[in-house]
Amino acid sequence: MTDEDAARVTKALQIQITRDFAPAWGLTAKLVFVPKGQPPPPGSWWLTILDNSDVANALGYHDFTTEGLPIGKIFAKTDLDNKLQWSVTASHELVEMVADPDICRAAYVPHGAGLRFYAYETADPCQADGYGYDIDVGDGGPSVHVSDFVYPAWFEASRKPGSTKFDHRGLAGKPLEIFFLGYMSVFDAPSGSGWTQIFAESAPVTAQSRAAIGSRRERRRTPRDQWVVSTAGMPDGAQPA
Repeated sequence: MTDEDAARVTKALQIQITRDFAPAWGLTAKLVFVPKGQPPPPGSWWLTILDNSDVANALGYHDFTTEGLPIGKIFAKTDLDNKLQWSVTASHELVEMVADPDICRAAYVPHGAGLRFYAYETADPCQADGYGYDIDVGDGGPSVHVSDFVYPAWFEASRKPGSTKFDHRGLAGKPLEIFFLGYMSVFDAPSGSGWTQIFAESAPVTAQSRAAIGSRRERRRTPRDQWVVSTAGMPDGAQPA
């Protein structure tokens, strides 16, 4: 991975957030590429590109920066070793950080005799690379593949099937639809079961279905005072403040 590789993906992510995500969600972000070895600007959120995942089955996850701000981690080599595109993981982490930086937002819908809360995870239902799309960064090079994401209407159970767009690519035909290999974190009240995951009906349940340590799914059910400060980007031998 080179600085040039990361800079091109950063351009594509900025296009996605500004052109595609912001009109749907009313939320945006300004991305600033930071070359390897240089410190990020103070007060910034981090989207950090690393090599090998330090957590089983995790292609990306979240901690705090030393300033207590959100950091998303993308394990590019782990992605590539699994024949996946790290730019999709970066896009996935970004659109979810922007929509729910503190991993605390949810929508609720009637479910059986109670209520079910759906976590505001905007890329989980359509997470597979095959559902993503390409962005041309305008430099004559290859397009950058990014993640699909759901719209606010996806969380509105009262919407009729086909009545509007539920995700950016228009692949979902109804609210709360989970694609093959996608998932969603839900909390059934008043069951007392805590946050669990649901999947597409045709998807197999495997070890990867568990919430990986550090993932947004695992963070959502972990008290905030138990989150940890990330050591990513810190000088060798330094300790979190």
